Amino acid sequence: MEKHSRAGRIGGLLSIIFVMLIWGSSFTVTKIVVTEVPPILSAGIRNVVACLALLPFYLARRRKVKQPLPYKQLVWMGLAGTTFYYFCFNTGMKYVAASTGALIEGLVPVAIAVPAALILKEHLAKTTIAGILLSVAGVILVGFVGNPEKSSNALLGSFLIIGAVCLWSVYTLLARSLKDTDTVLITTVSTFIGTALSLPVPLYEVYQHGMPPIPPKAWAGIVYLGVFASALAYFLYNKALESLPAAQVGNFLNLNPVIGALIAFIFLKDKLTALQLAGGVLVLAGIILSSRQRREQAE
Repeated sequence: MEKHSRAGRIGGLLSIIFVMLIWGSSFTVTKIVVTEVPPILSAGIRNVVACLALLPFYLARRRKVKQPLPYKQLVWMGLAGTTFYYFCFNTGMKYVAASTGALIEGLVPVAIAVPAALILKEHLAKTTIAGILLSVAGVILVGFVGNPEKSSNALLGSFLIIGAVCLWSVYTLLARSLKDTDTVLITTVSTFIGTALSLPVPLYEVYQHGMPPIPPKAWAGIVYLGVFASALAYFLYNKALESLPAAQVGNFLNLNPVIGALIAFIFLKDKLTALQLAGGVLVLAGIILSSRQRREQAE
């Protein structure tokens, strides 16, 4: 049966919704971790944990699937989605509130949809474009205009999160271009490569300054991020890309700022201004509008 069958689309939608719940919580968890552990070191440990979680699945799958892997593309995926992404993301989260980081990540759909249209030739209907514009307007409200964060490093942190957004769009488009290659192998091998390339800097930090004490709360956060936000979520994300267009997956990523901001509000007591709440409404409206267009095309 075709990967784009009705059952495949439903599975892809369920996968991406579950991923959004995990990634929505990752902003708060990452903020807790980077306040206790240097951001680059915590990123390196997180990546190693993800590799350990993925290793049994890789070994089991590799015995069954013997197809050659496109290692050149997987190196770029590893660099974009693991090595440089977590350098930008963790460092940026050190300087901005968890809710702010979550809301800025709402720019991901634009960073995915536009290159997908230009490079992968995926059609962007007027309704989809309107939904994206609504979401972008919402992100501007919640992440910039209505943002109460005024720390001296907030601007640097915001730019680093935007850099992470751009890197994630590269990862998504590469994964989408490899949709005919086994999902488990793509996820695991790119993560292994990205982790290996991410370790020299944190290892040098430890060599220079020694291993800092890591409290149990931070360890729990790192393990959660490695096992769920990296290993499981990456696999489900790439699985969704097999059966859904990259632009639609990107539209669902608009849930990240809403879920992330709400979780930060509940657990970290981050403030949400009236403008941010209005922006959240626009983000949800953009998701509904663009997703409806995709359902109509599928039917």
